[in-house]
Amino acid sequence: MRQDEHTLAHLLDSMERAAEKEAVSINDVLHEIGDRSITPLILIVALLLVSPLSGIPGVSTLAAVTIILLAVQAVTGRRRLWMPQFLLRREVAGHRLSGCVRFLRRPCAFVDGRCKPRLQFLTTGKMRFITLVMVTIIPFGWPFMEVLPMMSSLGAGTVALLVFGLFTRDGLYVLLGYLCVAITLVAGGLLVLTATS
Repeated sequence: MRQDEHTLAHLLDSMERAAEKEAVSINDVLHEIGDRSITPLILIVALLLVSPLSGIPGVSTLAAVTIILLAVQAVTGRRRLWMPQFLLRREVAGHRLSGCVRFLRRPCAFVDGRCKPRLQFLTTGKMRFITLVMVTIIPFGWPFMEVLPMMSSLGAGTVALLVFGLFTRDGLYVLLGYLCVAITLVAGGLLVLTATS
């Protein structure tokens, strides 16, 4: 990817082109961004789950399975991604995807405008590996949160921060992602303590 392609706006443009069809499959989106682009595809799936699309039954589970599958391949260093046909064929209405892109435009433009290479030690080597492992682990709880779509959206937001940091080599976003993980763990621990006391 060229440097100017390392933006959320570029990924949204790819989704918008795919959304021109009446029904859009994961394979259609993949065709737009290329099958060597594992990290951007994880980012796209996470962004879609942050959008109102998360309210559709089954979307959280589908997103979790997709992100886990992709993240495992990124962790193992696979250069060309593989996905089972049943996932590649899953479709969403083009107008729904287009609406999600419009919803995400402004916040993504805000983030793009504040992104630059920094704290790059958090985006390479062992830290990149650890972050991708974290991205693999986080979605495991989403299928159990189908009745609470906003909960999976919070998890997807965390994944989006982590992966966006790796994607743009901006370690600040990776750091913010880990801060979200820490807050979630503390909040979860407090809830458990409250429930058992």
